Amino acid sequence: MTHQEQHPIPALRQHNKKSESPQKKTFFKNKISSTLISSLLEKYMYYLQYEKNVSPKTIENYSLWLNRFLEFCGDIEINKVNRMQLLDYRMALHKNKLNVKTINYHIVAIRAFLKFVLKNDIDCMSPDKLELAKTPPREVNYLDEKDIEKILSAPSEFTKNELQQARDFAILQFLYGTGLRVTELITLQKKDIKLDSNQFSVVGKWSKLRSVFATKHAINALKTYLKLRTDTSPYLFMTLSRNKIGQHLSRNSIEDIVRKYASLSWINKKVTPHTLRHSFATALIKKGADIRAVQTLLGHASITTTQIYTHVDDKHLQKVHNLLDE
Repeated sequence: MTHQEQHPIPALRQHNKKSESPQKKTFFKNKISSTLISSLLEKYMYYLQYEKNVSPKTIENYSLWLNRFLEFCGDIEINKVNRMQLLDYRMALHKNKLNVKTINYHIVAIRAFLKFVLKNDIDCMSPDKLELAKTPPREVNYLDEKDIEKILSAPSEFTKNELQQARDFAILQFLYGTGLRVTELITLQKKDIKLDSNQFSVVGKWSKLRSVFATKHAINALKTYLKLRTDTSPYLFMTLSRNKIGQHLSRNSIEDIVRKYASLSWINKKVTPHTLRHSFATALIKKGADIRAVQTLLGHASITTTQIYTHVDDKHLQKVHNLLDE
């Protein structure tokens, strides 16, 4: 056999352990734990979203407030944060024209963050050292019965499009007749409501499920609106914009709807969807509803939040009592 006819000898297999078994891929990366503020904030946001299951709006707000704190302090070790730094931070927020209530939101977020850090056995300043500034008593902005009648009748007076008129009327009736928050309203789906019942459930703040009751007027308005719907969107209140057809209305859209009809009704005060929620609670208190029942209907975690409506009722009782002097 000539040299050209010889078959090439296969290369000997290298008996190298590394080439024999493929290198194991590391599933977990960045195992080293850090106590820098930025690293802990990342973990805290994960905790809020996936363990506490808080709403996207809460995540957005806490992220804003805590990143301002990070920007002010710099990315330092959490155990180097002290009370004097926090006092300087509070002063800086004040110089940036933030009001006392908004500054308190920032402080509440920091306290919750520090509690999370301590809970995970990391040394840091005690959240108890952070005090909230005193704020003036909260004013309840609500509509009386005459203004409620005005705003509820506005869609039929000022909106020509039949579907839009029915939708907007149902939205106003639901906001006033249920006490729902805007975020609860916009995420409602048709499957959530049974038209033969005035009771349904919503997932409210902190992902808590609660029962909601609608007035007969609200249910009837909803029936009229749904009869006019020919789309397949699952959402109860959807946008009529051509480029967003089928999507649910945004928070801003609901606010615009309420603001528009309040203006057209010549209601001379700022009216928001929350104003209708306040009006719902105030009307119940004035009619003698138990405050604990109102707390449950509104989905308040604390009775102190609901107690703001008792002050409104006190004013109402004072007017009634003054009738004796007439």
